[in-house]
Amino acid sequence: MTDQQRTGSSDDVIGHGDERKAGHASGEALLEVLGSADQHNASASDPIVQVRAPLSWRAELRRQWGRRRTLWAFGLLLALPLILVASFAFGDRNGNPNRANPSSRIFDLAQSGAANFSLVLVFLASELLLILLAALFCGDAVPSEASWSSLRYLLIAPVRRARLLTSKLIIGVASTLFATFLLPVWGLIVGGIAYGWDPLTNPLGDNLSWSQFLPRLALAMAYIFVTLLPIAAIAFWLGVRSDAPLGAVGGAVLVSIVFNILDQLDALEPYRHAFPGHYGRSWQDALAVSPDYSGMLHGSLWALVWTAAFTMLAYRRFRRVDILS
Repeated sequence: MTDQQRTGSSDDVIGHGDERKAGHASGEALLEVLGSADQHNASASDPIVQVRAPLSWRAELRRQWGRRRTLWAFGLLLALPLILVASFAFGDRNGNPNRANPSSRIFDLAQSGAANFSLVLVFLASELLLILLAALFCGDAVPSEASWSSLRYLLIAPVRRARLLTSKLIIGVASTLFATFLLPVWGLIVGGIAYGWDPLTNPLGDNLSWSQFLPRLALAMAYIFVTLLPIAAIAFWLGVRSDAPLGAVGGAVLVSIVFNILDQLDALEPYRHAFPGHYGRSWQDALAVSPDYSGMLHGSLWALVWTAAFTMLAYRRFRRVDILS
C-alpha cells in the first residue's frame, strides 16, 4: 500500500471518529454542508444545477425540534393547564375556604370560564416558564453544536458565519413566539372544556365580551413576547461564549432574577425603569376595562434596546472567536 493510500485511509478513520461525536440532529446538517461543498468543488465543465442553500432555516428547524430539551419544554407547556385543572379540583374536594368569596382575588375566578382560566395561566407562566423557554430556545442552539463537536463542520459550508448564526437565532426566536401564543390558545381550550366558555370577568365585576377580550389578549401576548427578547438575546450572547448549553440557559435566567431583585430597590429610581422586566406586567393594562398602553410602549422600547445590544455583542464575538469544537 502506498503512502498516499495510507494517508487517505487514516483520514477516513479520523473523519468517521469525529462524526460519531456529533448528535443525531446535527448529522443532517453535516451531510447538507458536505453536499454543498461537493457542488462548489465540481469542475467548470459540469452542468450548473440549482441546489438548496446550505444551513437553511428548514434544516435548523429540524435540528431544533430534534432535541429532547425542546420536546420536554413544549410537553411541560402543554401539561401546565392540566396541572392547574387538577390542582383546582383537588382544592375543591378538600373544601377551599376562598370559594366563599370568589371576587377577592383573580385566582379565585380562574374556574369561572375559559377566558379567566387562560388569563391566570398566562399570569403564572409569564413570571418564569416563558422566560426559561426563551433562554432555552435561543441559548441552546450554538453551544449544543459545540458540545457535539460539530460546529466546526458546519462552518465548512461556503457561507459566512453570520448566516449560520442568523439561522439559529431566527429559529430560536420563532420557537419562542410559537410557545408564547400556544400557551393562551391551549389554555382557552382546556379552560373551556373544564369550566365552560364564559367571557372574562375581573375581580371588580366588570366583564369583557369575547370580541373585546380576544384582540386584547393577542396584544398582551405580543407584548409578553417582546419582553422575552432581552432574555433570549442574553442567552444567545452567552451561548456563543460557552460550549455548555445549560450554562447559557441558566446564566440568562440568573440575569433575569438579578434584575428583578434590583428592580425592587427604590434607591435605583429612576434607573430601574430601564431594567428588563420592569414593565413585565404592563400587559395586564391591555385587559383592563379602560386600557392604558403607556407602560407597554415604554417596556417595548427598552426591550428592543437590550435585545439589539446583546445581539450585536453575540455577532461580534462569533465572528472573531476561533471555533475549536
